[in-house]
Amino acid sequence: MVRLILTVMLLVLLTACGSIGLLPTSQLVQKAIALELKQTQQKLNQQLDLDFQSFEIKHLSITQEQPLTIENLPAFRVRGSYDLIVKLPKRSLTQPQKPFEVYLQIQQEGKTWRLLLPEKGSKNNQPIWHSYLIQ
Repeated sequence: MVRLILTVMLLVLLTACGSIGLLPTSQLVQKAIALELKQTQQKLNQQLDLDFQSFEIKHLSITQEQPLTIENLPAFRVRGSYDLIVKLPKRSLTQPQKPFEVYLQIQQEGKTWRLLLPEKGSKNNQPIWHSYLIQ
């Protein structure tokens, strides 16, 4: 009986310790948002011939981290808001409290995270995911 109790306690402790490192951090979420913004910025630069200098993400606030499984790997849907500062050649634009929703997935080895973007206009019930390494 004592052995059973100790085994259960050990499993609970190992599970708790193992999941601590699997949660997305604020820094990781900020990198994911920056990656998504960079892709959008590149598309706008090409289509509209705009000259974005850079952008800055400030005051990131995470309000929800929902665990889920995407393509048989653990993932998180993370929601919240941030302030975006877009720097143009002659001025800066600020968008306060900009809402965000990102999908983050930890890879099988547990060392790297990827940003997942659902394909827009996917006709089936299951979205097609595009995956980008977060560095």
